[in-house]
Amino acid sequence: MILAVDAGNTNIVLGAVEGTQVLKLCRMETNRQKTQYEYAVTIKGLLDLMGLSPEDFEGAALCSVVPPITHTLALAVEIVTGYSPLIVGSGIKTGLNILIDDPAQLGSDLVAGAVGAAHNYAFPLVIIDMGTATTISVIDGKGRFRGGIIAPGVNTAMNALSSGTSQLPRVAIEAPKKCIGTNTIECMQSAAVFGNAAMVDGLIDRIFEELGEEATVVATGGIASSIIPHCRHKIALDPELLLKGLSIIFEKNRKH
Repeated sequence: MILAVDAGNTNIVLGAVEGTQVLKLCRMETNRQKTQYEYAVTIKGLLDLMGLSPEDFEGAALCSVVPPITHTLALAVEIVTGYSPLIVGSGIKTGLNILIDDPAQLGSDLVAGAVGAAHNYAFPLVIIDMGTATTISVIDGKGRFRGGIIAPGVNTAMNALSSGTSQLPRVAIEAPKKCIGTNTIECMQSAAVFGNAAMVDGLIDRIFEELGEEATVVATGGIASSIIPHCRHKIALDPELLLKGLSIIFEKNRKH
């Protein structure tokens, strides 16, 4: 079993992963000010709450889209588990054939998601990750990573809307009863939920057209469960996709 760590801009997800099965899962807040020792205390406490011991792990893997905390988190994981984590980045074996202009620019979260999806779903693939940003990755029928799309995340956009206006409040990301709102909160929720669902559907249509065929579509990320059920395309929800991908990447790079 390994400790898989997915560090995002808002949350850090910790998973105890055996093969491609996520046995335990928890989240903590991303805090750029914490030291490795503070993160280590938090990680150890969360493992205790999940009924896990550092001795349960035989390694660790980390992907991060927050460069200032990547090294700090890696040190924290080593303090807790005794293992220096495999950090997803350039030079790591992934099994992906990446066709973008500069493969080194591909975010480690997108790499982990693509590896997890490629292992569990049929090509071609469209992978949607809805967090601080909404990202869409495309793998064609030959298993080649073709590129993708980056858009503001649902909460990111709604927070910008409320903070940039004088009269619009912050609202919960949940679907109103109808698309045509009759008060401010419903109008904003309609845009947040139905608007983002429509964006996802529209982008999938355009991706299918560009690929020349339909594809398997899978979604992950903290906000996906609030949006994807309102999409009109068939989309599989897989909230543990990145952790599964980290485990697969760890095995590909394991030194026997």
